[in-house]
Amino acid sequence: MPNRTTENEYGSSKAISIILLIVLSLIWGTSFILMKRGLTVFQPGEVGAIRVVAASLFLLPFAISRLKEINGADYGKLFFSGMMGIFIPAFLFATAQTRMDSAITGILNSLTPICTLLVGSLFFQQRFRSQAVFGILIGLAGTVLLIMSRTGGQIGGVNFYAMLVILACLCYGINVNFIKFRITDLKSVTITSVALLLIAPPALIYLLLFTPFISTISANPDAWKPLGYLVLLGVMSTSIATVLFNRLIKISTPLFASSSTYIIPIVAVVWGLADHERLATGHIAGMALIIAGVYIANRK
Repeated sequence: MPNRTTENEYGSSKAISIILLIVLSLIWGTSFILMKRGLTVFQPGEVGAIRVVAASLFLLPFAISRLKEINGADYGKLFFSGMMGIFIPAFLFATAQTRMDSAITGILNSLTPICTLLVGSLFFQQRFRSQAVFGILIGLAGTVLLIMSRTGGQIGGVNFYAMLVILACLCYGINVNFIKFRITDLKSVTITSVALLLIAPPALIYLLLFTPFISTISANPDAWKPLGYLVLLGVMSTSIATVLFNRLIKISTPLFASSSTYIIPIVAVVWGLADHERLATGHIAGMALIIAGVYIANRK
């Protein structure tokens, strides 16, 4: 007879995983329009740095209280996780959105599960199924179509800024697998807060010494509202969402955790349309191929 307690625990864990997945999708799907708002005043580097610093300050009390939980070897792992999962993508996404609509950026973010699968198979001994290869090829076809679709819908040329989003998805894929298989003994809040604590100093130094952030805030009274959007981006989309995401990784599989990207593009597109962005046939077809590829690659 099946163990009823075990079945109940499994059902509860699965329900929590689904709830976390939906909440994360809504938060991250909104992040692209928040970046767009911030970029109306601030430079891409400032957007990335503000996002990291705001997230770190929000979780600073948690980080300080949890330092006693980690040992010397954990610092390097958490710094690497922070760079791959937060720092580098924050700058890559902000730069990409200077030449891409927020909706398109959100659609390309759907490549995260495919990147997760590739990294897991190549570097973490995860089983690579033939079905996954087919899904990856479909997703890549959608990516090529998307990055070659111009704003008006015609196909031609390559938007190299889309490569920055792909690189960010690869960073996410590395981090998801790294947390799942290399940071197994720390809680999600500890991982996120301490990782942010470690990557905040370079972000703060860059923001204050190498960008016009101080002069922009001092001279431009219209800068405070975009700054508020970026602080919200850091608090919600980086600190809170990363805590939830790391928790999701712990109680599910890397592929399931990265599957939030099924819903993220829908949320991003809705915000983009509300902001008068336009999606052409090429964009829609590319999104459909990417999501279909992710589904096939992830299907059991």
